[in-house]
Amino acid sequence: MNLAVISLRQIFTMIVLMAIGIMSYKINLINDETNKRLSNFVLMLVNPLVIFLSYQRDFQKDLLIGLMISLLLALISFALNIFLSGLLFPNKNNKNRSAERFATIYSNCGFIGIPLVNGLFGSEGVFYITAYMTIFNLLVWTHGIILISGKRDWKSINKALLSPSVIATISGFIFFIVRLQLPDIVLTPLNHLGNTNTPLAMIVAGVSIAQTNIRELLKNHRIFYISFIKLLVFPLIIAALFSLLPFEQTITATSILANACPTATTLIMFAYRYDKNVTYSSQLFAATTILSMITIPFVMLFA
Repeated sequence: MNLAVISLRQIFTMIVLMAIGIMSYKINLINDETNKRLSNFVLMLVNPLVIFLSYQRDFQKDLLIGLMISLLLALISFALNIFLSGLLFPNKNNKNRSAERFATIYSNCGFIGIPLVNGLFGSEGVFYITAYMTIFNLLVWTHGIILISGKRDWKSINKALLSPSVIATISGFIFFIVRLQLPDIVLTPLNHLGNTNTPLAMIVAGVSIAQTNIRELLKNHRIFYISFIKLLVFPLIIAALFSLLPFEQTITATSILANACPTATTLIMFAYRYDKNVTYSSQLFAATTILSMITIPFVMLFA
């Protein structure tokens, strides 16, 4: 079964879970505060745990080489995205330029990427996507902040090195290298908690979509242009480039999938923090998240 069909099945599961999130918000089962706490719970605990657990495997030289290749592919991806976004959005008088560039550069590789990769490739895929997430975390808290705020926030930049995802990646990598594995009595409950990542992340995404004014979103045609660039143009360029490289498909497909994910939720967080384009940023997140349910299986045809 090809990756497009498998990803379509996984996407359908995620759509159902997001629909539960939307309904839960509409009937007041989940409010803004609950969603914020759930989001933090996933970002600060569950997501990093899934990353750490992906390293709980027997050491293999091939896996280590694959991880280094994934790191290289992530660097290439972000360098290309940053360069292309600068070319496509050159108008510095456009008040939404920073949000649009951010939206096309940074993917929701944690919330959407990890559940998808886990469904497609299992823990090995999660193992490889941690390389992409490491580069993401380092760049989003440096370049991303400078892009949205227009200034250097050194406190936040330093925080990038101490984010839970980076800590989980580093500690997991150390455990992997020194061949240290947790006993089953500890690993079993942690695996149970890690399994909540997909449903919780999708419910949070569903609530975020429910909070967006869809009618206003549909009136803004530029949103769809940005979504087209983010979800199809950039990922397909990456897919075409990576298809020329002599690497294992799981490694390249994981990187392509990470690129094909919708806009990172971090855009909304930064927009609130620096009081920049909050409504527009929320619309970009909602539109790319909804449309990615269609575009991701298409992109994976070329992975």
